[in-house]
Amino acid sequence: MQEVAPLVTNDAVVLGILAAILGLVFWTASRPAGFWKSFYTYVPALLLCYLLPAILNTLGVIDGSLSKLYPVARDYLLPSALVLLCVAIDFGAIVRLGPKAVVMFLTGTVGIMLGALVSFEVMRVIHPETVAGETWRGMTTITGAWIGGGANQAAMKEVFEVDANVFGQFVAVDVLVANVWTAVLLFLAGRAQAFDRWTGADLSAINALKARIETYQAAHARMPTLTDVMVILAVGIGVTGLSHALTGPVVEWIGSLPQEWRLKDYSLTSSFFWMVVFATTLGLLLSFTPARGLEGAGASTIGSAMLYVLVATIGMQMDLSALLDRPWLFALGLIWIAVHGGLLLLMAKLIRAPLFFMAVGSQANVGGAASAPVVASAFHPALAPVGVLLAVLGYALGTYGAYITGLALRALAS
Repeated sequence: MQEVAPLVTNDAVVLGILAAILGLVFWTASRPAGFWKSFYTYVPALLLCYLLPAILNTLGVIDGSLSKLYPVARDYLLPSALVLLCVAIDFGAIVRLGPKAVVMFLTGTVGIMLGALVSFEVMRVIHPETVAGETWRGMTTITGAWIGGGANQAAMKEVFEVDANVFGQFVAVDVLVANVWTAVLLFLAGRAQAFDRWTGADLSAINALKARIETYQAAHARMPTLTDVMVILAVGIGVTGLSHALTGPVVEWIGSLPQEWRLKDYSLTSSFFWMVVFATTLGLLLSFTPARGLEGAGASTIGSAMLYVLVATIGMQMDLSALLDRPWLFALGLIWIAVHGGLLLLMAKLIRAPLFFMAVGSQANVGGAASAPVVASAFHPALAPVGVLLAVLGYALGTYGAYITGLALRALAS
């Protein structure tokens, strides 16, 4: 946490700064020649949309922990974006992507579980103090967060009786390391072709999905009118409202079920979980109706714009200076995520999986439903729903994986 007050505390001003950053990045990225053309050949525009707010947060210009912009973007813009991106999707083509996406996702899950044990043993050799005492308990909470989400993280806190101070330290490790890893994935997205050549990946299914969407867009493209834009917003925001409306009663009903069923441990009492599920499901259902025609007027473009605002608000949560507080604890996290990434690289090479499956499979674990579609859309907006579907699977597996890992860590620590 920053010790001094940030330079800018008014969220309206912060939003203006974020909008200016996004506008500047997209304007410079659109330059057809010169320095910016060369610059964006190596640095993806999406990565800058993420890192520039992070730098401002680190320098104390803004403070993401005090701002209410991220919760608003997460709860309102994200589901609206998901609806508008799903409206244009070809669900059959997503199914035809095949099993490699699920294989890479599960490899990422195993990588997080294995990474916890490897990082614990490595740190015991190079800096034993880091993993002494109750550290293993705190590691169970990150395992829950990186496989599932916040609900799984909280469940591990209770199951393994994690001290509040230790829990707070590992929340910081979770946020910083996960954000660094997201930046790495966004950077790699700009080099997908080289990666796919290295793995010998079969891109036919992904390219077919992209082609079908682009063909549909071209066949139905029209200059959007004010009516088109208002209808698009009505669908996106309206379905988001409906998702929130459905979420309340569902969460209340599940909360009334017997506590011994431990449904809370699997995110089933999480409002965010159900909101994302409803928004994605309703968006996919709309893709089978005449609402799909809204894509011709730019539904996915507006959805992508909402997603980029979310990217900027996620970026402003990252404080690079936190590395200085407990550097060895962050070293533990970096070793941990390196094992996760290394196992994914190995599996991608073995099964010839494209970078898209590796990146989204990883982010669906580590980042969850809030950022998995962001990474997926870095490859193509039509692929964003794939990230959401895998992230929802992560919520279901998070508690199981974290609990098994916790037992193994306890055995290592004893």
